[in-house]
Amino acid sequence: MLHWHFSLSSDIAVETMARLSNIALIVAVNVLVLMCILAEEERYTDKYDNVDYRTALNNKTVRDSYYDCFMEIAPCQTPTQIALTSIFSEAHQTKCKKCTEKQKEIFSAVSDWYIKNNPDKWQLIVAKTVEDMKKKA
Repeated sequence: MLHWHFSLSSDIAVETMARLSNIALIVAVNVLVLMCILAEEERYTDKYDNVDYRTALNNKTVRDSYYDCFMEIAPCQTPTQIALTSIFSEAHQTKCKKCTEKQKEIFSAVSDWYIKNNPDKWQLIVAKTVEDMKKKA
């Protein structure tokens, strides 16, 4: 009889451990799913990803218009200017953490162009990105 009691206790212990293992597995899967959801980083809208940035960079009037808009020297003239210049500071300061691949290409081309062709203006742009991010903090 004592042997049967021990066997019954073992069965209950095994059953309890199996249930706890299942609960632990469910919790682990839910945590993994939650981590995957949270890992989905916020991205900027891709609405303006097809802007012809090469033409804009090579057209002094258009390029200056974007520069003046970003630097708040003159009003922005198009929704595209507003959208792209509004995210530029954060994109630059965070190394394009929220950028789409196309935005990374655009912002890299803009940075490269200014560094190569107008480094003085580039320094002013960088200073403004720092100032803008301080205002956000």
